[in-house]
Amino acid sequence: MLDTALHIGIDHPDFLWIALPAFLTFVSGLVLGARTEQIREWTGTGASETAE
Repeated sequence: MLDTALHIGIDHPDFLWIALPAFLTFVSGLVLGARTEQIREWTGTGASETAE
């Protein structure tokens, strides 16, 4: 089990400052991906406008 902990870097002294921004970036990407249609409506760059 110790080999796994060492392999994934949990014992790194700055682990929190590495993992937290990575997690927040991942979550913000999920949020933006889920709201893509709303963002396209706000900016007016929807695919439906070019198809008409």
